Amino acid sequence: MAAADNSEAIIARIIELAKTKQSGISNDDIKTCFGEISAEILQNVNKLIQSQVLEVLKGNSGTLVYRYKDPAKKSTVSADMDNDERIIYNIIEAGGNTGIWVKEIRTKSNLMMTPLTKILKTLENRKLIKAVKSVNASKKKVYMLFELEPARSITGGAWYQDSDFESEFVDVLNQQCLRFLQQKRVEAKKLKLSPYEVQMKSLCTVVEVQEFIKKLGISKIELTEEDLETILKTIVYDGRAQRVLQTDGSYLYKSTDTLLPAEGIVQNPCGICPVIQHCSDVGSITPKSCVYMSEWLE
Repeated sequence: MAAADNSEAIIARIIELAKTKQSGISNDDIKTCFGEISAEILQNVNKLIQSQVLEVLKGNSGTLVYRYKDPAKKSTVSADMDNDERIIYNIIEAGGNTGIWVKEIRTKSNLMMTPLTKILKTLENRKLIKAVKSVNASKKKVYMLFELEPARSITGGAWYQDSDFESEFVDVLNQQCLRFLQQKRVEAKKLKLSPYEVQMKSLCTVVEVQEFIKKLGISKIELTEEDLETILKTIVYDGRAQRVLQTDGSYLYKSTDTLLPAEGIVQNPCGICPVIQHCSDVGSITPKSCVYMSEWLE
């Protein structure tokens, strides 16, 4: 009897946890709630999936999430639909937060385009479904349930606005993240510690960078750790920062000097000039008349 009571308590906690997140809860959320993911907890999660209290979806990062299915809402929705509308709604629901193309809906429902378009419009007007533009194909739309938050693979995440890549926003974030890493390193050097200690003090977490960007107020949307880690990786790939793997699988970041500074000849226009072999003191191509050389000297 005690085991049954414990199982009911676990199920109740999982349901309450799932109700707090419309997009669904992950295994990490469950672990945070219970402190661990035991075999008993997994069994009860499976029970909730089998009884259709929870449904399994693919989250933004590709991991599985469990979303609560409100039985009252589901019965209300189904009661107000005819058979064709219910079929279309179920097909779209199965698409989760990655959505589903009209062509695929038509194939699965076996409906002609005219009645299908009418049903989609009806469900949209009743705010049961919504059409979302995909960054992968800006002229096409995918359909998903109205209350779902589209996956990053559809919206492009923080780097896209109305399917357009925000290159200037990314550049600003790149500069500010690098500035934070550089400041951290400068402050570490001021402490007059050993070289090893300076290196350790120069390291920072993604959370620290996230808090710094948040305080600057340069983003209209809330950037996640995953968003900032993407920016930090680009700085690493550019050779301006280094990331250090920790025992828990996470990374720390620090700014770094380039290993091989560019030679002087490469830094001026002559180093990459395609017509340097024709350049001389006389003729149409001379250092004195070169506009690139003038700009570089200024």
